[in-house]
Amino acid sequence: MRNTETTSHTGQSKRRPISVTVRETLVSEARDYGLNTSRAAEAGIEAALKRAKEEAWLAENKAAIEAYNERIERFGTLIKPMWLAD
Repeated sequence: MRNTETTSHTGQSKRRPISVTVRETLVSEARDYGLNTSRAAEAGIEAALKRAKEEAWLAENKAAIEAYNERIERFGTLIKPMWLAD
């Protein structure tokens, strides 16, 4: 995965117009509540991207996670947590 975000000389991400199709009722309701639809769409895309990256990471690391969980199940943790100490 690569970071394709570009930043301006001020360090802020550049914005560019795109065409997005959104349900008319959703846009109307968002405007009724005074929401900036561009910012709301951006926030939704960011949330979806975060979820996609998390899912990709879990898929890429599935074997290691399963091996770790199996080791913990068989042998326990290497260091016993203080709250479990006798």
